[in-house]
Amino acid sequence: MHIQSIPMWVGSSNNYAYLVTDEASKDAVIIDPANPPEVTPVLKDATSSGKINLTAVINTHQTAIGIMLLSEFKDLKLPVIGGKDCESVTRTPKHEETFQIGQKISVTALHTPCHTQDSICWLMVDGDEKVVFTGDTLFIGGCGRFFEGTPAEMHTALNTTLAGLSDDTKVYPGHEYTKQNVKFLTTVLQTEPVKKLQSFAENNEQTQGKFTIADEKVRYPALELFSRYFSGTGLTFDQEYNAFMRVDDPTIQKATGKTDPVEVMAKLREMKNKM
Repeated sequence: MHIQSIPMWVGSSNNYAYLVTDEASKDAVIIDPANPPEVTPVLKDATSSGKINLTAVINTHQTAIGIMLLSEFKDLKLPVIGGKDCESVTRTPKHEETFQIGQKISVTALHTPCHTQDSICWLMVDGDEKVVFTGDTLFIGGCGRFFEGTPAEMHTALNTTLAGLSDDTKVYPGHEYTKQNVKFLTTVLQTEPVKKLQSFAENNEQTQGKFTIADEKVRYPALELFSRYFSGTGLTFDQEYNAFMRVDDPTIQKATGKTDPVEVMAKLREMKNKM
């Protein structure tokens, strides 16, 4: 599996689109191509050079598709796979329904309603490699706003659906918000893992694919932060720094003044919104 990140609106909303290719067949999908002027040239170069066979558009939520992109590739008659409210959607897989990209990539739809009610995270597995594209549900060190959902829904999305994934699943979010998220984390969680995440974000413009589900939520002693980063396999140290995935933590509960997990989630979001 080859993943190419395509930054969009850098310096403002800092979105990511992702081009995912099955290397065995060259079949590829584009995920969340929200800004066609920045995405289309990349796709045209890859398709015209024979590097990929573009087979579908996949969206994590309704605001992530760029309709202009479909017109640019109308001859391919690309299916649009995403939530029921995505514009031009042609297929909405059920929760935990699977399908293939090319020969080797297995895709599983994980419904995570809250940011929008049609939000879907996409788990992709190729052999031992596991990644999840989380859109505006899970960010590195944070989560999306509850535009169409409730704290209970985000609690389920983060702490049941995504927390249940294999610990070594790498996270590819829809935005580069790590610096902003760390700024908030330092107000509720003054720990060494948070400090190290802050240092990493300050020294790296992009953090997508560098952290895993375990890094966000695992609850046992930390290992050295950069122990595997320089090997090129991603940061799979045993850390915990995402406050939204630590709603049972006494430190987070004290910071919010709440003990019920859903109430902690609600208060964290309220506090983050005010920053």
